[in-house]
Amino acid sequence: MSNNPSAAFQAKSFDEVGPNGREPILGGKLRERAVWVDESTCIGCTYCNSVASNTFSMEPDMGRARAFRQDGDTTEIIQEAIDTCPVNCIHWVNFEDLDKLRIQLEEQGVYPLGMLPKISRRIKPDQKT
Repeated sequence: MSNNPSAAFQAKSFDEVGPNGREPILGGKLRERAVWVDESTCIGCTYCNSVASNTFSMEPDMGRARAFRQDGDTTEIIQEAIDTCPVNCIHWVNFEDLDKLRIQLEEQGVYPLGMLPKISRRIKPDQKT
C-alpha cells in the first residue's frame, strides 16, 4: 500500500452501470418524467402533501410545497396530487429541465407566504386636505 496521497487524484472513477441516485426508481422501473412544483405560484394548501406524502413536503421557510423525492409514490398517486392542486403549480417535466427550473425560480425570488417582498422605498401619495 502506498502512502502517496496523489494516488487518489489519479484513480479512475468507476463507470456507472446501474442507478446513480439522480434518476427516480420505483419497483426497478425508471420514470419517464420528473415532478416539479412551481413554488412561485404555490399557495401552501398542503393538498399535494396530503395525497403524496412520500413525494411532496411543505418547505418550512417559505410555506410552499416542494417535491423532495421523485420515487416516493407511484405515478398514479403523484398524478392525483397534481389534480388536487387548486392553482395548477405542479407539473411533469423532463429530468434534464429540473436544474434549469430551479435556477429560474431562484432568480425570480420567492417570498414566504403571508409576507410582502422587501422594498427599497415606499411610494406615498400626496396628502390633500
